[in-house]
Amino acid sequence: MEIFNTYIFKKTAMIVGLVAVVFMSSCKKDDDDVMPVTQSITEIVLANNNFSLLRAALIQAGLADVLAGKGNFTVFAPNNDAFVAAGLDTEAKIKALPVETLKEILLYHVLDEKVISSAIANASNMEVETLADEDVFITKNANGVFVNGAKVIQADIMANNGVIHVINTVLMPPAGNIVQVAQANPNFTFLVAAVLRASQGSINVAQVLSGDGPFTVFAPTNQAFINAGFANIDAIRAADPAVLTSILTYHVVASRVLSADLTEGAKPATVNGEAVTITLTGGAKVKGNKNASAAMITAADMVTSNGVIHVIDQVLLP
Repeated sequence: MEIFNTYIFKKTAMIVGLVAVVFMSSCKKDDDDVMPVTQSITEIVLANNNFSLLRAALIQAGLADVLAGKGNFTVFAPNNDAFVAAGLDTEAKIKALPVETLKEILLYHVLDEKVISSAIANASNMEVETLADEDVFITKNANGVFVNGAKVIQADIMANNGVIHVINTVLMPPAGNIVQVAQANPNFTFLVAAVLRASQGSINVAQVLSGDGPFTVFAPTNQAFINAGFANIDAIRAADPAVLTSILTYHVVASRVLSADLTEGAKPATVNGEAVTITLTGGAKVKGNKNASAAMITAADMVTSNGVIHVIDQVLLP
């Protein structure tokens, strides 16, 4: 009997010991799987060849040390394809920008807090202040997370001083209100002339579009006005201000509608009281009531201080 009890005791001790070893090994494995985050945001950018143009921009702007230092940052990081699409496809072009301009652009991609994707609420156009002292507008919906309409294509790259979300567009800080941005763009000289001529009538359209807003403007290019029968600027200056006001206000929605907010078949009301129709098949388009076909949105999400501009290739007819 004593031999039997000794055997049971030894057997039980062996089993308990084995369980303890297995448990400790399991814990060790779990600890090994959770790798500590040791790299800063700057170190991650420096090590990733998809960020080679961002790397050049950070160094040129003198921000590499900032994003390597202490803090809790969120960086919406444009990859190389985003820089190429913005026309900044070489380090030489990046270095040709004034340092202060480049610094402002980059800080417009940085939040002074760590925000992982799961912490972003499902909402449209949440205003969030950046280190450039300008707001970006974040949308989260069934299609993903967007900032100023640019999609987050890879989220939650963790750093020891924050988090990186990769985006497919270089974000540009607002360069003024809608009228000021249009005046600075050579593709909008006909549009600006139309706004100024319309403002000579009973409604000062230029003053309205310079106001607080927010507004969304579907902005026809110079060629769009030519195709609509305005052969030159003089033809616009000779037009009836009331007619131009009716047409121009048909291009304006009294809210901020970024590309991420556009949905198939939507009919947003315009300032002149009529609606336009949005379609997304084959690219985002907007159609006027009397247009034979929809206008293509050829460039989207030009954020201004009082709204957003989308470039279109036709004049919309109410």
